[in-house]
Amino acid sequence: MSANGKLLDVQHVTVEFHIGGLVGGSLLVAVNDISFSLESDKPEILTLAGESGSGKTTLSRLLLADLVPTRGKVFFEGRDLAKIHKRSEFKEFIKKVQPVFQNPFETFNPLRRIDAYLFDTAMNFGMAPNHRDAAQIVDESLRNVGLSLEEVSRRYPHELSGGQIQRVSVARALISQPKLILADEPVSMVDASLRMEIVNLFRKLRDEQKVSVIYITHDLATAYYISDRIGIMLRGYIVESGPVDDVLNRPFHPYTKLLIESVPEPAPKDREAWARHISLGTTEVKEYGRVGCKFAGRCPQVMDICRQVDPPDVQIERRMVKCYLYTEHAGQASPEK
Repeated sequence: MSANGKLLDVQHVTVEFHIGGLVGGSLLVAVNDISFSLESDKPEILTLAGESGSGKTTLSRLLLADLVPTRGKVFFEGRDLAKIHKRSEFKEFIKKVQPVFQNPFETFNPLRRIDAYLFDTAMNFGMAPNHRDAAQIVDESLRNVGLSLEEVSRRYPHELSGGQIQRVSVARALISQPKLILADEPVSMVDASLRMEIVNLFRKLRDEQKVSVIYITHDLATAYYISDRIGIMLRGYIVESGPVDDVLNRPFHPYTKLLIESVPEPAPKDREAWARHISLGTTEVKEYGRVGCKFAGRCPQVMDICRQVDPPDVQIERRMVKCYLYTEHAGQASPEK
């Protein structure tokens, strides 16, 4: 456990990319001054939700130590990820922070049996000294996701359903007994009838295995259903974050409101209702290059200052909102269109 009690501590991270070459190109700020944290002693599911081009993938690479921030720092158990250089150090980190990716069929070689991957994971992470002990660990991990070693033994990826193979992906991640799972769009390639099966699995891991989950998605339906907290991403920023019930049942930011304004408001306890309604759409990539608020071009409450300077982070009750509507500039908005 880190000295400050945080499992993960993301401090004002920014990631910049040069597009079109260093000469005559442009600067893309894919992640812009983002901060959040997870407590060591409080397992939870934190969702980062956003449409394509919101910065989710770049942020997930930062959290897996696959990318170094241009500015800011990411700490895991008090250690700066940018200072992990040795192979042994990275292996110890990834043992504790395991990814689950979007397409489970790309995780496994179609010509290699599923159980071979699972046994290799147990042996490579030093979880078992021999094949017999590894079998026990693999079977236990599979049973945590509703499968067993007997069911997957000697089978190839194509012999399992989409839901089964994604559950195997989660089981593989559990073998090293991680403290954090980073699930990047884990249900987008799964049949709609199986999505609840997978998201319920993450809730089970939080409650029974005490594993925290960062759930990255474009789908607010499953996010609402499983999350403790949510951060809404737009063009590299987190524009609103807080307890999921607060943010999605009573949104403050105009962008969050836009996402759900046409949806009948479900009862606070009725999380199943969201699964029928909400998803995030695709918008203009040019918003990344806008000065000031990235949502200014679409916001019905836009003010002149919104087009001039990035909005500040404003703490309201239990959430953070990046918006001038909650500053001294409130009341200067243009009439709604």
